[in-house]
Amino acid sequence: MYKQIINKLLKAKAHNSKYRSVGLTSFKIAYLKNTKNKLRSYSLFNNNLSFINGYDLYHSLEEIFVEEVYKINLPASPVIIDCGANIGLSVLYFKRNHPGAKIIAFEPDTDNYTLIKNNIETYKLDNVDLRKEAVWIDEVTLNFQSMNSLGSMITDEKGNDTYEVKGIRLKNLLSEKVDLLKMDIEGAEYQVLLDIQDKLANVNNMFIEYHGTFDDEHKLLEILNIVQAAGMKFYMKEAMEIYKTPFYRTPTGHPFDIQLNIFCFR
Repeated sequence: MYKQIINKLLKAKAHNSKYRSVGLTSFKIAYLKNTKNKLRSYSLFNNNLSFINGYDLYHSLEEIFVEEVYKINLPASPVIIDCGANIGLSVLYFKRNHPGAKIIAFEPDTDNYTLIKNNIETYKLDNVDLRKEAVWIDEVTLNFQSMNSLGSMITDEKGNDTYEVKGIRLKNLLSEKVDLLKMDIEGAEYQVLLDIQDKLANVNNMFIEYHGTFDDEHKLLEILNIVQAAGMKFYMKEAMEIYKTPFYRTPTGHPFDIQLNIFCFR
């Protein structure tokens, strides 16, 4: 019994140290969860990271630097394509763990693009090709809905919170070997994967954040079939708990019913 208590305390200490490494104290977490819609800075790794939405920053710090969702073994100078780079935390993580990486980072949201550009300059991240374009299946102009959050997305509708962005065909970038392809593009991943499936032989590892509804579950099955046909294995984790009681569902206001992290590797 005594040994079990000691082990629990040691695990809790290790857990807390991981949070402390990115400055996430109880006070800071409470502060970030209630901070939004105002440009601020956050002290991270001896520099000032620019952000607007505090809750998204907290979520990303926890997912990327505490839980290390993108932890991976890669060659000394890997090629990484980051689709949906947001304010740059994923890029910062990749460069800290793979300093020799060549990264192409896409972020179409105007506010997020300004933030990631500033953060890349602040942290002096070299060999990063930052593009204000939306990853898509064609080189066209797209309507983009900005939510000042992680949920900004391509949309068919026009409104006060939408504007036009340049679409880039991802398939055109996959003619050569890519060590890691990360896709967090808020629902556009299905169409893009259909378009790039014949190029996946050039991709060694792939991260997909899948966003779907119950009516579109066939899309998830198709995605998994595409991954398998490309000779890759996959592992899935829940990216967000949409329903705490899936058999007893109440309206959540969330645009998706299912949000999964799909890890694909050879």
